[in-house]
Amino acid sequence: MSSSPNTTDKAAFVKWLPWVLLLIVIAAFVWLFTSMRAPSEAKWEKPVTTTVEQQASAPIAGSAEPISSYHNAVARASQSVVNIYTTQAMEEHPYIDDPVLRRFFEFHGDQENQGATNLGSGVIVSQDGYIVTNAHVIEKADEITVAFNDGRKSRARIVGTDPDSDLAVIKVDMTGLTPLGFREAPSRVGDIALAIGNPFGVGQTVTQGIISATGRTGLGVNKFEDFIQTDAAINPGNSGGALVDAYGELVGINTVIFSRSGGSMGIGFAIPTALVEQVMNALIKDGRVSRGWLGIEIQSQMRDPTVLETSTGVEVLKVIPQGSAAKSGLKVGDVILSIDGVEMTDDNTLVQYVARKPPNTELHAQILRNGKSKQVKIILMERPPQEEVEQPTIIHDESFGGLPNYHDDSQDAPPMSEEERLRQREELLKLFEKNAATQ
Repeated sequence: MSSSPNTTDKAAFVKWLPWVLLLIVIAAFVWLFTSMRAPSEAKWEKPVTTTVEQQASAPIAGSAEPISSYHNAVARASQSVVNIYTTQAMEEHPYIDDPVLRRFFEFHGDQENQGATNLGSGVIVSQDGYIVTNAHVIEKADEITVAFNDGRKSRARIVGTDPDSDLAVIKVDMTGLTPLGFREAPSRVGDIALAIGNPFGVGQTVTQGIISATGRTGLGVNKFEDFIQTDAAINPGNSGGALVDAYGELVGINTVIFSRSGGSMGIGFAIPTALVEQVMNALIKDGRVSRGWLGIEIQSQMRDPTVLETSTGVEVLKVIPQGSAAKSGLKVGDVILSIDGVEMTDDNTLVQYVARKPPNTELHAQILRNGKSKQVKIILMERPPQEEVEQPTIIHDESFGGLPNYHDDSQDAPPMSEEERLRQREELLKLFEKNAATQ
């Protein structure tokens, strides 16, 4: 009797079932053994930046590719940066008419016709010849020569200076010049910075760095300070030159460096375009800068670094009669907390804020008087000319890296007396006679 097909299939399945189960068990053991050894034998791989992270840290540019050259920015900006040479006639020596002493002066060089020559840089801001530079670059200049990027030269005249901000505007009688565009967005720490100028008179030079800080104040260089700090190399001769961004737009005017050697130490300061534009427009329009004035003497609130609570505000120490503050009702001892909603963190913040407002501007100040908050409306008056105070004369000398060299006039040698002049005259006569005898 023959078996059915179903019976045959079942017998075959039963025959191969143990072998299938064995293969499954072996595969399970192999997988378990491999998974247990994988952590100890895993190879180290360097971290990989994700696409999102790459986009976040990529340079801000028109394309996704990193910037490999700033040639276009430099080519755009350099044609608007000029070299400035100034000459100043030296005072004639008081004894130049003495025949013997005159012979001495002529022997050691013609002092009568010599003059002091200084160098700096400037930035073209209009097609019809207006140029912005530092006030100390053209200070006491008798003649100003401007050398352009294309090799042309021209004499320049002073339109106006503002020593309080160390800015000046000069003009050349030329047209068709290429002005440098101002960056509209505020500078940010970490932005690329390119300094263009004429360091040491070697010719137009470009150095590269970043914006190290913004809003630097309290350096004691200018009365009104709001500097951009950069580590782009700035050296003597760069004063008045351009600090531009990666697109060749003007960020600031290079003004001063901190240096112990006279050369760049990676701490340079530039006047931001916001302040440059304000001063430049005022000088071109009126030849002077008119600033707002409160008429008070102030000091920052004392701060204890060990106290966690912050203490802001500016205390009023003195109210000048008939000044803006006096007319508005401010009193000695008041603490100015904010003006127009802007927090007054220290005295310099208040001075800078008020100085950027024109006269007759209405300000709304929040003050603290006897522990109570109060709102005060103030109408600004025009800042009067500052009285001359006997103090060390600030001489802006490029040999000191753009930093002021504080020179005390009291240390100057006293004028030569008549007896001293006669004595030196006799010594020179003997020297000339001796030289004549040996020839």
